[in-house]
Amino acid sequence: MRYDHPAAGHSRDQGPEHAQGPAAGGAQPLVHRPRLERAVLAHRGLPSRAPENTMASFLAAADAGATWIETDVDLLGDGTAVLIHDTALDRTTDRSGSIYALEAADLATIDAGSWFDPRFAGERLPLLDTFIDLLSERGLHANIELKPNEQGAARSLLLVDTVARALDALDPACQVLVSSFSQPLLMAFHERHPRYATAVLYEAGTIRPDWLSVAELCGATCIHPQDEGLSEEMVALARGAGYGVNVWTVNSAQRAAELFEWGCTGVFTDVADELLALEGPQR
Repeated sequence: MRYDHPAAGHSRDQGPEHAQGPAAGGAQPLVHRPRLERAVLAHRGLPSRAPENTMASFLAAADAGATWIETDVDLLGDGTAVLIHDTALDRTTDRSGSIYALEAADLATIDAGSWFDPRFAGERLPLLDTFIDLLSERGLHANIELKPNEQGAARSLLLVDTVARALDALDPACQVLVSSFSQPLLMAFHERHPRYATAVLYEAGTIRPDWLSVAELCGATCIHPQDEGLSEEMVALARGAGYGVNVWTVNSAQRAAELFEWGCTGVFTDVADELLALEGPQR
């Protein structure tokens, strides 16, 4: 199947069943609880082989045997949800400037592949809806990172609701985690859409003594610590409290094996094809 962008504008029809705000989640229990065990999560797809956060990268990861894909989501100026790590276009496209200045119609004019290799000329910034379609068709699971929107609270809540609305179209057989470094954003997502599992992201040295309270307030089922400085004791503490531990970014097969021995439930990696060659990882 070819994954093309739909017509310019916003994503799927919202309909009355997708009303925004707390009522959208209501008091619904968590119904999408991922099950990870020695999982290899393809970080932005397979960025060692294809331009990050593009359909080419996601397909390369899936073709290499990855069943978990990690990506980042933010909103364009018109509210369209796209997959990109930076708020600036400069690093991963042929354009400069902020994504917040764009509309959906602009995506057809932006090359997100040539910077990596001329073979990927014409790759576009993917829509979140297009990514959801890929997950459903290929039976893939995903970690979707909410980027801290820089346009204020209203836009952040729009991001939260737009992502949840897109996930409602996902095949129920596909598992999903919603993560963020922004704890307020993750708390808002959990409050408004408690049916989806969340995970708290941590940079090295930022796991505070109140991490358990934060995880509970965010409705988290996992924590996602940076590999640097992570101890076996911290992993044991989190696992003993009932949380999954998925570590970023692990590009060494030896280190991945060690983390799995510690009890980590997953590792994010730029080289999913190499780590999947290990004996034992979850594909």
